[in-house]
Amino acid sequence: MQKKMPNAGGPAFYSPAEAAWLLGIDLNSIHRAIRVGELRAVRRRSRLVIPAAELRRALGGGAR
Repeated sequence: MQKKMPNAGGPAFYSPAEAAWLLGIDLNSIHRAIRVGELRAVRRRSRLVIPAAELRRALGGGAR
């Protein structure tokens, strides 16, 4: 028997390309936002990724 878990199944991190698609902006704009500090990104296994909470903040949903 499985328990229902709210918010389960969503990714914890997004690639810059996925974030650009979700935000509806150009990939270069994502990299620029990361570089100037408007969007937080972290390194995971040598890949640059954007935390899901940061992407929710950028979309105006706030972090949960």
